[in-house]
Amino acid sequence: MKEVSYAFGLSVAANLRNSGIKDIDADAFLKGVVDVMKGNALEMSAEKANTLINQYFAGLQAESNKQAEINKQEEAAFLAKNKEKAGVFVTESGLQYEILTAGSGKKPKITDTVRCHYEGHLINGQVFDSSIRRGQPADFPVNGVISGWVEALQLMPVGSKWRLYIPYRLAYGEEAVSEIIGPCSTLIFDLELLDIL
Repeated sequence: MKEVSYAFGLSVAANLRNSGIKDIDADAFLKGVVDVMKGNALEMSAEKANTLINQYFAGLQAESNKQAEINKQEEAAFLAKNKEKAGVFVTESGLQYEILTAGSGKKPKITDTVRCHYEGHLINGQVFDSSIRRGQPADFPVNGVISGWVEALQLMPVGSKWRLYIPYRLAYGEEAVSEIIGPCSTLIFDLELLDIL
């Protein structure tokens, strides 16, 4: 039962962290778990506990909303300036891209699976993912990635390397998806289309 108990701890902690909870008092948390599991007297009612949790999440949501507005303003300024650069193309959806290397192969269809090398970063330069740094290309179904990639991949001949400037609405939208990719984050990818599988 020790391993299963530890597994439950891992699962609960991962869920808390994924919910945006990073600064929990582990001792108080464990005391709450022990009190409930052993039937000890509780330090607060379930109603008070729910109120505190709801207030905490309301605070997190307010912070997220504030960051979303900041990110939207930064995106608007960045993309307005970026589209004026020589060599930057803008699609009807608002996707911006530069052709770093022009490929001459076939273009993928939405039903294809592709092999790519890529590196993604925010407009502040912070890298959040990179197949290049891992030294291993990644395979993706064209229709299984963010909208900005779906659009770009269908325009790219095999052998191409493009820099994509993806507005938040073509990326992960208004939700934070990690500690690095916050709400309404503009994403920049260097994307190399290696092959259609």
